[in-house]
Amino acid sequence: MTLGTAPQRTREHVAVLMGGWSAERPVSLRSGAAVADALEGEGYRVTRVDVDRNICATLSALKPDVAFNALHGRFGEDGCIQGILECLEIPYTHSGVLASALAMHKERAKAVMKPAGVPVAEARILTRAEAAIAHTLPPPYVVKPVDEGSSVGVLIIRPGNNEWSAAILSGGKPDGIVMIERYIAGRELTCAVIGGFVTDVIEIKPKDGLVFYDFEAKYAPGGSIHELPADVLPDVYQLVRKYTGAAHQALGCRGVSRADFRYDDTPGGSGELICLEVNTQPGMTGTSLVPELAQYAGWSFGELVRWITEDASCQR
Repeated sequence: MTLGTAPQRTREHVAVLMGGWSAERPVSLRSGAAVADALEGEGYRVTRVDVDRNICATLSALKPDVAFNALHGRFGEDGCIQGILECLEIPYTHSGVLASALAMHKERAKAVMKPAGVPVAEARILTRAEAAIAHTLPPPYVVKPVDEGSSVGVLIIRPGNNEWSAAILSGGKPDGIVMIERYIAGRELTCAVIGGFVTDVIEIKPKDGLVFYDFEAKYAPGGSIHELPADVLPDVYQLVRKYTGAAHQALGCRGVSRADFRYDDTPGGSGELICLEVNTQPGMTGTSLVPELAQYAGWSFGELVRWITEDASCQR
């Protein structure tokens, strides 16, 4: 499966939005720097913008042809910056306001994906204080912020863990909203959509000493091993691709998105394939998955960022 030919450059000035103030600021700075370097290599005039709360004034003064959104986490991929760019009438990359907000909120994303035939895990929504009183689901289960990305603040509560209540409370404010999600054993798989093209499938194997594909495994060099294409049964491989496309469409995503899955092929396991979430602002760092998938499909990193930039628009 190949992507074909990337479009030629038609825009001149690109503002690369990076940084921000979410928990994922360091990763966004790395993504933004990599994107900016690649765009300059493709012949664009690039302004690197470390986003702060004066972003409206900054962009109004810059008047870029396109805003390349390399922000991660809250404000960057939850519909907020997208709304500002709509108001300023600056074409921007990736998904629009509604799709970004839906995908970022894990409970609402499940509510949209499930009717579209995408399998999701059973979950409950509680405050941290409520979740620490008693087990909402039988262990093992996963505790995660309902509206953060990149495995930020994810905790696995396992059977026999006597410190589980304190662990939940230590993860944030007592009134913070978390999702309690049934733990899916097995393998971590991911697949992406680039425009109308559904990529191949990667299996991510955390390095020794890491329990799952957490924040460190995603972004630390050597934090994980990527097997591309994933060595799974052909029907499972195609189901991952099918569900990735269905989730992208159901949420109304645009540009590039990435869907993450768990596949339980453990001895005596359930055999189920579950979609964990859809990321509308996939990382663009040296360890990121979407650039690797694009390269496998025939595009260099420069061609990928050029396509994303030329795909930019308003009313996404």
